[in-house]
Amino acid sequence: MGIIVNLDVMLAKRKMSLTELSIQVGITMANLSILKSGKAKAIRFSTLEEICRVLDCQPGDILEYKG
Repeated sequence: MGIIVNLDVMLAKRKMSLTELSIQVGITMANLSILKSGKAKAIRFSTLEEICRVLDCQPGDILEYKG
């Protein structure tokens, strides 16, 4: 299975929309949607850091490995 992106779970826990996250992180809605859907091939550490800062979470709350 590989890496699972749980961004939608964290957004729901924080009661935040994808649009609001996009504005606060400074990333386009299109790129966030690709990340959220699990279709992204990579993520910059700086982007992951900003997402974690805004959502007040750890990278492991967003990314999960399933073998």
